[in-house]
Amino acid sequence: MTFEELKIELSDCSSLSFPDATQRLQERIYALDRAHTIQLVSQIGSIPEDIGHDSTEEKLYAKVSDILLAKSLIEMNLEATVLTQRVDCADVVAQSHYHRYSLVGDAKAFRLSRTARNAKDYKVNSMAIWKGDSEYAVLVCPYFQYPKSNSQIYKEALSGNIALFSWEYLYILLKEGIRESSSINLSALWNQSGIISKTTTVSNSKSCFLNQQNQNISKILKITPEKFYEYFNSVKELIVERGNTEIQYYEQEIERVKQLNREEAIAELLRNLKLESKIATIRGFIDQINVRDLER
Repeated sequence: MTFEELKIELSDCSSLSFPDATQRLQERIYALDRAHTIQLVSQIGSIPEDIGHDSTEEKLYAKVSDILLAKSLIEMNLEATVLTQRVDCADVVAQSHYHRYSLVGDAKAFRLSRTARNAKDYKVNSMAIWKGDSEYAVLVCPYFQYPKSNSQIYKEALSGNIALFSWEYLYILLKEGIRESSSINLSALWNQSGIISKTTTVSNSKSCFLNQQNQNISKILKITPEKFYEYFNSVKELIVERGNTEIQYYEQEIERVKQLNREEAIAELLRNLKLESKIATIRGFIDQINVRDLER
């Protein structure tokens, strides 16, 4: 399955119930071989701009990111499951068959057009709560969407031992064919924040530690820094290519909008503002109030 084929699959699944769509997508992704899994992992961190905001397809895209995280962990010989209940918890749980540790995981994807993110977008503190009795909690985001310098999320990650992982890291692990075994324990990968916190002062707790983490991970994987960053550059090229594709989409949208007549432009504006939907929501609330009696 290519990334474009995934987008078609998301569109096809959008008419199904969310549980049925999730099940179908999971079956398709779990059936992928390693090469196709790597291809999707390299792209999944960026939500396509032609997927509507808050649409069913966008929600399914988020679920696919969780499924791909679980699939990647399975490829590394961990037992992983995507949780189906939509409650306040992590979306992926995994366990080491050989070393008996467990982890919870949460996957994130962002639009390239959205640059204003805050600490709440990453839910690091929530991960600390969701970890529960598990030894580790792993947040997977696009590497280049993490803050470049100081941020509250780094302090929160160090404090709660939340691994700030990335799709790029998973790409490297899968490309290198890393698999856990009785003699290979991957827990140091998920424990990076705990390791780094031991040498981080309070005054530096908000500083970006990703460069240090990169060095640690390359040593754990026993690959040279040159090869490590060669992998990174491969993904970076794909991201730039995707960025240019998204720009072309918006340029085409600009030209399309310019061709609209007055009535078409008004209709599109009203549709994008979702005014009818908001009116319907308010009317529904009023109807509930009208039929609801106060207890005496």
